[in-house]
Amino acid sequence: MTKAVLINGGNSVTSRLTGVQQSIESLLEQYGISYETIQVHQLPAEDLITANYASETIAKEIVKVGEADIVFFLTPIYKGSYTGILKTFIDLLPQKGLENKAVVPVAIGGSIAHLLALEYSLKPVLSILGATTISSPIYIVDSQVTKTDTGFIVEEAAKERIEKVWESVAPKSKVTV
Repeated sequence: MTKAVLINGGNSVTSRLTGVQQSIESLLEQYGISYETIQVHQLPAEDLITANYASETIAKEIVKVGEADIVFFLTPIYKGSYTGILKTFIDLLPQKGLENKAVVPVAIGGSIAHLLALEYSLKPVLSILGATTISSPIYIVDSQVTKTDTGFIVEEAAKERIEKVWESVAPKSKVTV
């Protein structure tokens, strides 16, 4: 069975990035893909900052990445790049930890002006970690995700972008929905 892991490099579960994450999770459920989500900001900060490879908590999360066939890296764009929160986790991945995996960079930003941030900042790092199959990035403008009292509403255009990229990495044996 195909496994996916979503690595959320945001700083809060109440941010609009979580709405994007939930849209991806919903799509994975439609395809019968098992997945786990790693909220990096909820991991022990000291272990992340000091690159504590011996941390049991961090090791459990790294195993999830190792077992996944598809890895989503989610981040808000701050100052034209992915977050330091996400970087602290990426630094703990093994040198070839993304080898033989489909990797999907996902970001949310304040304007279309940050569209290329994933191309010049995140994708090269993922490539160094052995990722040979890196999809086109999914970039969502934060105005396309609305926070409500009950969760998030993601605009249809953003969902379509997610689905289009998903089709490029989805297991070919699965029936499209």
